[in-house]
Amino acid sequence: MKKTFREKIIFSFTSMARRHKLLKYPCLAMLSLVLGAYHVGRYFSTNGKRYASIAFVVIFFMNSCSFSFAVFAEQTGFVNAQETYSAIVEDADISLAVEKEINLEEQVFLEDEDVEAGCDVVEDMEGVDTYTLDDILESQEHYHVQDTQEEDTGEEYVFDSSDWRLILINKQHPIPEDYSFTLGTIKGSMQCDERIISDLLAMLQAAKDDGVNLAICSPYRDLNRQEVLFNRKIQAYMGQGMSYMEAYKVSSQAVTVPGASEHQIGLALDIFSDTYTSLDEGFADTEEGKWLAEHSCEYGFTLRYPSGKEYITGIEYEPWHFRYVGKEAAMIMKEEGICLEEFWDKYL
Repeated sequence: MKKTFREKIIFSFTSMARRHKLLKYPCLAMLSLVLGAYHVGRYFSTNGKRYASIAFVVIFFMNSCSFSFAVFAEQTGFVNAQETYSAIVEDADISLAVEKEINLEEQVFLEDEDVEAGCDVVEDMEGVDTYTLDDILESQEHYHVQDTQEEDTGEEYVFDSSDWRLILINKQHPIPEDYSFTLGTIKGSMQCDERIISDLLAMLQAAKDDGVNLAICSPYRDLNRQEVLFNRKIQAYMGQGMSYMEAYKVSSQAVTVPGASEHQIGLALDIFSDTYTSLDEGFADTEEGKWLAEHSCEYGFTLRYPSGKEYITGIEYEPWHFRYVGKEAAMIMKEEGICLEEFWDKYL
């Protein structure tokens, strides 16, 4: 009976090991390597069609997916990279910049107000209403400011993932298509989910009682507004010499991708003060920033993008950005020093 290749290899090495005792262990090692290579090669040869099918699917995906196509085309030379970027941004009316090497780790993030109107103060932002604490409280006298002190029943609060207050919105969890809510007016054209207005007013009143002057800007934004902000941010970074993909990556760390912004569901708002009007990290060191960081949880609000959690939230530190999650969840997030994503992992 004719021996197989495997049997021939085993016979050859074992015979050599018997004739030369000093070569026993080297022969065993070589036998293992040869047999391993033989089995790997045999596996791939007998599954060639399967791997060819997988390769075809991957190439088809990279060639047809609008987001991945630019990277695939540039790295493989499938088409000219500059033509690829042009195809992506053609409808967005974004002009391409001359590319130069960019160190993303050393990149200085552009603030929203810098992108919007080229200014340093929030009051000058194009198309954005800002109202002081007194303006808002005076216009909302018809709302009943609820007492935030709740009796402790001794029962453990059970959180529900279907609770509208705890809905998780980020890059991985965009706004559900069937999500709906009713807008309530804070003042003028400034709106938010009407269900959070009472707690918002209670927080503003408490801040006023403590001598803290808060002001609000950018609560609810519709999809069009979010797209304008995001595209302007991309344009600004491309003007610094970034490619479209680099600008997209950096922009998504400063402005939430349209369709995945909490501003679009009326639960998030930006808060600053009449003495510090820039939306930057310096707000955390102001009296108003410290008061919010300490007391906002008592009214159901949480600092949505805290420092040190960027690797989880995907957004840079924003001490002015607060999200309504309800008092029970906000207190836990404050006490445990966790963000909304971590809260979901632990309690929902």
